[in-house]
Amino acid sequence: MGNSALRAHVETAQKTGVFQLKDRGLTEFPPELQKLTSNLRTIDLSNNKIESLPPVIIGKFTLLKSLSLNNNKLTVLPEELCNLKKLEMLSLNNNHLRELPSTFGQLTALKTLSLSGNQLQALPPQLCSLRHLDVVDLSKNQIRSIPDTVGELQVIELNLNQNQISQISVKISCCPRLKVLRLEENCLELSMLPQSILSDSQICLLAVEGNLFEIKKLRELEGYDKVCISVLHHCSRSDNSEITYMNIDSYRTYA
Repeated sequence: MGNSALRAHVETAQKTGVFQLKDRGLTEFPPELQKLTSNLRTIDLSNNKIESLPPVIIGKFTLLKSLSLNNNKLTVLPEELCNLKKLEMLSLNNNHLRELPSTFGQLTALKTLSLSGNQLQALPPQLCSLRHLDVVDLSKNQIRSIPDTVGELQVIELNLNQNQISQISVKISCCPRLKVLRLEENCLELSMLPQSILSDSQICLLAVEGNLFEIKKLRELEGYDKVCISVLHHCSRSDNSEITYMNIDSYRTYA
Protein backbone atom coordinates (compact mmCIF):
# COMPACT_ATOMS: atom_id res chain seq x y z
CA MET A 1 0.00 0.00 0.00
CA GLY A 2 1.10 3.59 -0.55
CA ASN A 3 2.97 5.61 2.04
CA SER A 4 0.23 8.24 2.17
CA ALA A 5 -2.42 5.62 2.97
CA LEU A 6 -0.25 4.09 5.69
CA ARG A 7 0.48 7.52 7.08
CA ALA A 8 -3.25 8.20 7.31
CA HIS A 9 -3.78 4.98 9.28
CA VAL A 10 -0.95 5.89 11.64
CA GLU A 11 -2.39 9.35 12.23
CA THR A 12 -5.81 7.90 13.00
CA ALA A 13 -4.30 5.32 15.35
CA GLN A 14 -2.47 8.06 17.20
CA LYS A 15 -5.84 9.59 18.07
CA THR A 16 -7.85 6.41 18.70
CA GLY A 17 -5.29 4.00 20.12
CA VAL A 18 -6.41 1.42 17.55
CA PHE A 19 -4.38 0.36 14.51
CA GLN A 20 -6.15 -1.99 12.10
CA LEU A 21 -4.72 -2.89 8.72
CA LYS A 22 -6.09 -6.18 7.40
CA ASP A 23 -6.04 -7.76 3.95
CA ARG A 24 -3.35 -5.45 2.60
CA GLY A 25 -0.67 -7.95 1.60
CA LEU A 26 1.81 -6.63 4.16
CA THR A 27 5.00 -8.67 4.32
CA GLU A 28 6.38 -7.04 7.44
CA PHE A 29 5.22 -5.45 10.67
CA PRO A 30 4.88 -1.74 9.79
CA PRO A 31 7.99 0.00 11.19
CA GLU A 32 5.99 3.24 11.36
CA LEU A 33 4.23 1.83 14.41
CA GLN A 34 7.31 2.36 16.54
CA LYS A 35 6.14 5.97 16.80
CA LEU A 36 3.03 4.75 18.61
CA THR A 37 4.47 2.38 21.20
CA SER A 38 3.06 4.50 24.02
CA ASN A 39 -0.33 5.08 22.33
CA LEU A 40 -1.71 1.85 20.97
CA ARG A 41 -4.10 -0.38 22.87
CA THR A 42 -5.21 -2.50 19.90
CA ILE A 43 -3.30 -3.79 16.86
CA ASP A 44 -4.94 -5.93 14.18
CA LEU A 45 -2.79 -6.99 11.23
CA SER A 46 -4.73 -10.10 10.29
CA ASN A 47 -4.90 -11.55 6.78
CA ASN A 48 -1.51 -10.36 5.61
CA LYS A 49 1.77 -12.11 4.78
CA ILE A 50 3.87 -11.12 7.79
CA GLU A 51 6.60 -13.68 8.53
CA SER A 52 8.10 -12.25 11.72
CA LEU A 53 7.67 -9.64 14.44
CA PRO A 54 10.49 -7.13 15.06
CA PRO A 55 11.89 -7.90 18.54
CA VAL A 56 13.09 -4.35 19.17
CA ILE A 57 9.69 -2.81 18.47
CA ILE A 58 7.10 -5.36 19.57
CA GLY A 59 8.06 -5.36 23.24
CA LYS A 60 7.66 -1.61 23.60
CA PHE A 61 3.87 -1.40 23.27
CA THR A 62 3.45 -0.96 27.00
CA LEU A 63 -0.29 -0.15 26.86
CA LEU A 64 -1.28 -2.81 24.31
CA LYS A 65 -4.29 -4.90 25.37
CA SER A 66 -5.23 -6.66 22.12
CA LEU A 67 -2.97 -8.07 19.39
CA SER A 68 -4.34 -9.94 16.36
CA LEU A 69 -2.19 -11.44 13.64
CA ASN A 70 -4.48 -14.14 12.31
CA ASN A 71 -3.80 -15.61 8.88
CA ASN A 72 -0.20 -14.55 8.46
CA LYS A 73 3.02 -16.54 8.02
CA LEU A 74 4.57 -16.34 11.47
CA THR A 75 6.88 -19.24 12.34
CA VAL A 76 8.27 -17.97 15.65
CA LEU A 77 7.44 -15.38 18.29
CA PRO A 78 10.17 -13.19 19.78
CA GLU A 79 10.80 -13.32 23.52
CA GLU A 80 10.23 -9.57 23.61
CA LEU A 81 6.53 -10.13 22.94
CA CYS A 82 6.30 -11.33 26.52
CA ASN A 83 7.12 -7.82 27.78
CA LEU A 84 3.54 -6.76 27.03
CA LYS A 85 2.38 -6.79 30.64
CA LYS A 86 -1.09 -5.36 29.85
CA LEU A 87 -1.91 -7.69 26.94
CA GLU A 88 -5.29 -9.33 27.52
CA MET A 89 -6.08 -10.82 24.10
CA LEU A 90 -3.66 -12.51 21.72
CA SER A 91 -4.99 -14.05 18.51
CA LEU A 92 -2.56 -15.85 16.20
CA ASN A 93 -4.82 -18.28 14.35
CA ASN A 94 -3.64 -19.85 11.11
CA ASN A 95 0.07 -19.20 11.23
CA HIS A 96 2.98 -21.67 11.31
CA LEU A 97 3.92 -21.61 14.98
CA ARG A 98 5.47 -24.74 16.49
CA GLU A 99 6.07 -23.45 20.01
CA LEU A 100 5.71 -20.44 22.30
CA PRO A 101 8.54 -18.38 23.79
CA SER A 102 9.92 -19.76 27.05
CA THR A 103 8.95 -16.48 28.76
CA PHE A 104 5.33 -16.63 27.59
CA GLY A 105 4.23 -17.01 31.20
CA GLN A 106 5.18 -13.38 31.77
CA LEU A 107 2.02 -12.25 29.95
CA THR A 108 0.29 -12.13 33.31
CA ALA A 109 -2.73 -10.08 32.16
CA LEU A 110 -3.62 -12.44 29.29
CA LYS A 111 -7.26 -13.57 29.32
CA THR A 112 -7.87 -14.94 25.81
CA LEU A 113 -5.41 -16.86 23.67
CA SER A 114 -6.22 -18.17 20.17
CA LEU A 115 -3.69 -20.40 18.41
CA SER A 116 -5.99 -22.40 16.17
CA GLY A 117 -4.54 -23.71 12.92
CA ASN A 118 -0.86 -23.71 13.83
CA GLN A 119 1.68 -26.54 14.14
CA LEU A 120 1.87 -27.03 17.89
CA GLN A 121 2.66 -30.64 18.83
CA ALA A 122 2.17 -30.32 22.57
CA LEU A 123 0.18 -28.37 25.13
CA PRO A 124 2.45 -25.38 25.90
CA PRO A 125 3.49 -25.72 29.57
CA GLN A 126 3.91 -21.93 29.81
CA LEU A 127 0.11 -21.59 29.88
CA CYS A 128 -0.03 -23.14 33.33
CA SER A 129 1.46 -20.05 34.99
CA LEU A 130 -1.11 -17.65 33.50
CA ARG A 131 -3.57 -17.19 36.36
CA HIS A 132 -5.99 -14.86 34.56
CA LEU A 133 -6.28 -16.90 31.38
CA ASP A 134 -9.97 -17.66 30.71
CA VAL A 135 -10.19 -19.02 27.15
CA VAL A 136 -7.61 -20.98 25.16
CA ASP A 137 -8.15 -22.19 21.60
CA LEU A 138 -5.60 -24.80 20.45
CA SER A 139 -7.83 -26.41 17.84
CA LYS A 140 -6.49 -27.59 14.49
CA ASN A 141 -2.95 -28.24 15.67
CA GLN A 142 -0.94 -31.47 15.92
CA ILE A 143 -1.24 -32.19 19.63
CA ARG A 144 -1.22 -35.93 20.40
CA SER A 145 -1.49 -36.14 24.17
CA ILE A 146 -2.44 -34.04 27.18
CA PRO A 147 0.16 -34.32 29.98
CA ASP A 148 -0.21 -34.14 33.77
CA THR A 149 0.65 -30.43 33.75
CA VAL A 150 -2.84 -29.75 32.36
CA GLY A 151 -4.13 -29.92 35.93
CA GLU A 152 -2.44 -26.58 36.64
CA LEU A 153 -4.38 -24.70 33.97
CA GLN A 154 -6.66 -21.96 35.27
CA VAL A 155 -8.76 -21.65 32.10
CA ILE A 156 -12.55 -21.69 31.94
CA GLU A 157 -12.71 -22.93 28.34
CA LEU A 158 -10.20 -25.16 26.55
CA ASN A 159 -10.67 -25.93 22.86
CA LEU A 160 -8.65 -28.92 21.60
CA ASN A 161 -10.85 -29.82 18.64
CA GLN A 162 -9.29 -31.30 15.51
CA ASN A 163 -5.94 -32.38 16.90
CA GLN A 164 -4.52 -35.92 17.06
CA ILE A 165 -5.14 -36.52 20.74
CA SER A 166 -5.23 -40.16 21.82
CA GLN A 167 -4.27 -39.77 25.49
CA ILE A 168 -5.48 -37.40 28.21
CA SER A 169 -4.06 -37.22 31.70
CA VAL A 170 -6.54 -37.78 34.51
CA LYS A 171 -5.17 -34.53 35.95
CA ILE A 172 -7.44 -32.63 33.59
CA SER A 173 -10.14 -33.20 36.19
CA CYS A 174 -8.12 -31.11 38.64
CA CYS A 175 -8.44 -27.87 36.66
CA PRO A 176 -10.14 -25.64 39.23
CA ARG A 177 -12.04 -23.40 36.81
CA LEU A 178 -12.48 -25.55 33.70
CA LYS A 179 -16.14 -25.50 32.63
CA VAL A 180 -15.97 -26.13 28.88
CA LEU A 181 -13.77 -28.81 27.30
CA ARG A 182 -13.85 -29.33 23.54
CA LEU A 183 -12.27 -32.52 22.20
CA GLU A 184 -14.10 -33.06 18.93
CA GLU A 185 -12.49 -34.86 16.00
CA ASN A 186 -9.50 -36.35 17.77
CA CYS A 187 -8.25 -39.93 18.08
CA LEU A 188 -9.69 -40.82 21.47
CA GLU A 189 -10.81 -44.32 22.39
CA LEU A 190 -13.48 -44.35 25.08
CA SER A 191 -11.02 -46.02 27.46
CA MET A 192 -8.69 -43.04 27.12
CA LEU A 193 -11.31 -40.53 28.28
CA PRO A 194 -10.75 -40.09 32.04
CA GLN A 195 -13.88 -41.10 33.93
CA SER A 196 -13.12 -38.41 36.50
CA ILE A 197 -14.22 -35.85 33.91
CA LEU A 198 -17.73 -37.15 34.55
CA SER A 199 -17.51 -37.78 38.25
CA ASP A 200 -14.95 -35.46 39.76
CA SER A 201 -14.44 -32.22 37.82
CA GLN A 202 -15.92 -28.77 37.35
CA ILE A 203 -16.63 -29.42 33.66
CA CYS A 204 -20.23 -28.70 32.63
CA LEU A 205 -19.88 -28.88 28.85
CA LEU A 206 -17.95 -31.64 27.14
CA ALA A 207 -17.77 -31.89 23.33
CA VAL A 208 -16.44 -35.24 22.11
CA GLU A 209 -18.16 -35.91 18.80
CA GLY A 210 -15.98 -37.37 16.05
CA ASN A 211 -13.69 -39.59 18.12
CA LEU A 212 -13.21 -43.36 18.03
CA PHE A 213 -16.32 -44.23 20.04
CA GLU A 214 -20.06 -43.76 19.93
CA ILE A 215 -21.49 -41.05 22.13
CA LYS A 216 -24.04 -43.47 23.60
CA LYS A 217 -21.17 -45.57 25.01
CA LEU A 218 -20.53 -42.84 27.55
CA ARG A 219 -23.52 -44.14 29.51
CA GLU A 220 -21.54 -47.28 30.26
CA LEU A 221 -18.82 -45.41 32.12
CA GLU A 222 -18.62 -46.07 35.84
CA GLY A 223 -20.01 -43.17 37.81
CA TYR A 224 -22.21 -41.92 35.02
CA ASP A 225 -25.46 -42.64 36.90
CA LYS A 226 -24.14 -41.94 40.39
CA VAL A 227 -22.82 -38.41 40.23
CA CYS A 228 -23.77 -36.96 36.85
CA ILE A 229 -26.79 -36.19 34.75
CA SER A 230 -25.74 -36.10 31.11
CA VAL A 231 -27.97 -34.85 28.33
CA LEU A 232 -27.09 -34.89 24.66
CA HIS A 233 -27.93 -31.66 22.88
CA HIS A 234 -28.01 -31.37 19.10
CA CYS A 235 -27.64 -28.06 17.36
CA SER A 236 -26.79 -26.95 13.86
CA ARG A 237 -23.72 -25.13 12.70
CA SER A 238 -23.90 -22.39 10.11
CA ASP A 239 -23.10 -24.97 7.42
CA ASN A 240 -26.12 -27.05 8.55
CA SER A 241 -23.95 -29.90 9.84
CA GLU A 242 -24.96 -31.32 13.19
CA ILE A 243 -22.83 -31.10 16.32
CA THR A 244 -23.37 -33.00 19.57
CA TYR A 245 -22.50 -31.74 23.04
CA MET A 246 -22.75 -33.58 26.31
CA ASN A 247 -23.92 -31.28 29.07
CA ILE A 248 -22.84 -32.60 32.45
CA ASP A 249 -24.50 -31.40 35.65
CA SER A 250 -22.85 -32.87 38.73
CA TYR A 251 -24.80 -33.37 41.89
CA ARG A 252 -24.54 -35.11 45.25
CA THR A 253 -27.22 -37.01 47.11
CA TYR A 254 -27.41 -36.22 50.79
CA ALA A 255 -28.94 -38.52 53.37
